[in-house]
Amino acid sequence: MRRRGTAAGSTGALLVLCAAGVLLGPMVAPAQAAEVAYATHCVPPAGIDPVDGTTKVEITAPATAKVGDTVDIGWKFVQAASRNPDIIDLPANSVQPSGVLKAAGAQTADIALQGPRENPAIPKGGNMVLSDMKGSLKLTAAGEVTLTPDAYTVNAMSTDTRCAPKEAVQKAATIRVTAGGGTATATAPPTKSAPPTHSATATATGGTGQTDFPGKEVQVPYACKTPIGDRSATSPVRIDAKKDGGSYALTVRFGKSVMDSPVDIPKDSVKPSMEVVLGGADKGTVHVEGPTNASPVKSGEPIEIPDLTGTYKPGAGGTSTLSPGILTVKALGTTTTCTPTKTEVSLTLDTTGQPGGAAGGTSTSGGSSGTATTGGDNGDSGSGGLAETGAGDHGALKALGLISGTAILLGGAIFTVLPRRRAR
Repeated sequence: MRRRGTAAGSTGALLVLCAAGVLLGPMVAPAQAAEVAYATHCVPPAGIDPVDGTTKVEITAPATAKVGDTVDIGWKFVQAASRNPDIIDLPANSVQPSGVLKAAGAQTADIALQGPRENPAIPKGGNMVLSDMKGSLKLTAAGEVTLTPDAYTVNAMSTDTRCAPKEAVQKAATIRVTAGGGTATATAPPTKSAPPTHSATATATGGTGQTDFPGKEVQVPYACKTPIGDRSATSPVRIDAKKDGGSYALTVRFGKSVMDSPVDIPKDSVKPSMEVVLGGADKGTVHVEGPTNASPVKSGEPIEIPDLTGTYKPGAGGTSTLSPGILTVKALGTTTTCTPTKTEVSLTLDTTGQPGGAAGGTSTSGGSSGTATTGGDNGDSGSGGLAETGAGDHGALKALGLISGTAILLGGAIFTVLPRRRAR
């Protein structure tokens, strides 16, 4: 009898443990990884033909989470759409990818991702080897949040190759988001294609609780009025916004470039500013400006243009667009004014009008602002990532990707604006 009782007790304990294992199993929310492939159109730097290829990526994200969590998301390149052109060998650690992942469903957002500048040496014509990109998303609503790969940029030797989907991209992962404290099971990656995600403009959806709104880097062709004549140049520009109450703190960033100053430039002698152009529901401009150069720049050294900052106070409710506008550079007692010949929207915001806001006029921060317009239509500059100064003898260098930036003539010497890229 004792043996039977012991056996029965052991069996009962085993059943309890097994039941506990069954109950505990679904409570673990493993990370999911799914690979998707999509046709991609890549635009290399000026002088190199566009490339059509296939991008294969693997997206990792948690299967379940709850509202309020900030989840880490990974993007692994299984295959890049473009190869290294047959021009130059790319040295180790000279290539850096960045991209956007579209969140949809219960929450809508553009998730910015970036990888480190880590790669093996890549020979001419060799396959591009890109580092893994990482980003994060703060969950603000319960339900299913789907993740879909979108456009990405490959920065190599200070030039950009921009790649965008040519077709509807399959959803790569789904996060089940609970209201808090609950459990959910992982959802297998779907097999049907998501709606097309070709929109190139970063859009901020005000109802998600999002406060940081990264813009899209756009190529801006400028016509510059200098003290000794007219010049043209193309520079990459991005407008980011951070919501602060009813207003937005704007930061205008210029893309990375590599050029040197041909002359010595003293400390505190360069002052840049820009008029950001509003469109859509709102009208007017927003003045942004950067600090003067904190230290002198010797001839042959690179020049950096700092981030330009200002405050946008919406004057109208609805969908408002922000585009790079007139750039002014004051240096060594002279003023150079660069006006875009075409404008392209970098950021779209869902705004709520504020008393005294920008609609119909200007919104200023810091220095005085103007109401100048760009004089160009919205459109794609189509120039790739290298500056075009109009000099025919620079064609070979542009093709090699060894020059970029904006050349501005001041006095009798060439003054080169060197934009820089900040980590997203």
